Amino acid sequence: MIYYTIDLNTFLAITSFIDVVHIHNFGISFGFFSGTFSSWVFILIGIIVTGVILYMLMKSRNDVEKWGLTAIIAGALSNIADRTMNGYVIDFIYLHYKDFYWPAFNFADIYISVGIFIIVLHLLRNLNKKIK
Repeated sequence: MIYYTIDLNTFLAITSFIDVVHIHNFGISFGFFSGTFSSWVFILIGIIVTGVILYMLMKSRNDVEKWGLTAIIAGALSNIADRTMNGYVIDFIYLHYKDFYWPAFNFADIYISVGIFIIVLHLLRNLNKKIK
C-alpha cells in the first residue's frame, strides 16, 4: 500500500483556488491565540462547550436544530481528539482567489460552520414566522 504525505507547510495545488496543505494550528479558529495557552486549555474549553451543546441537543424538540447541534458536536469532538493526540489541530484545506486567501481549515471546521449555519437559518425562519 502506498501512502502519500505532505510535509509541514507544503502546498499541493488541486485546482486554481483549492490547495491541500499541512498546517499545525496551535490556536483556535484561524490560529487565534496561537502560542498563548497550553493545548490542554483549549481541550478543556472544547469539552465544556461540547457538554453545553450536548445538553442543548438533549433538550431540543426540533429535528432541524438537532441536526445543527449534532454537526457542531461532531466537529468539536474531532478537533478535541486531534488536539489531544497531537497538541494541535491539523488544517489542510486552503482556499484562495488571486491575492485573496482564506485561512486553512479542516473537515471539523466545516461541520461546525454548517451546524451553526443550520441553527441560525432555523432561528431566522422561526423569527420570520413570529413577525408575520
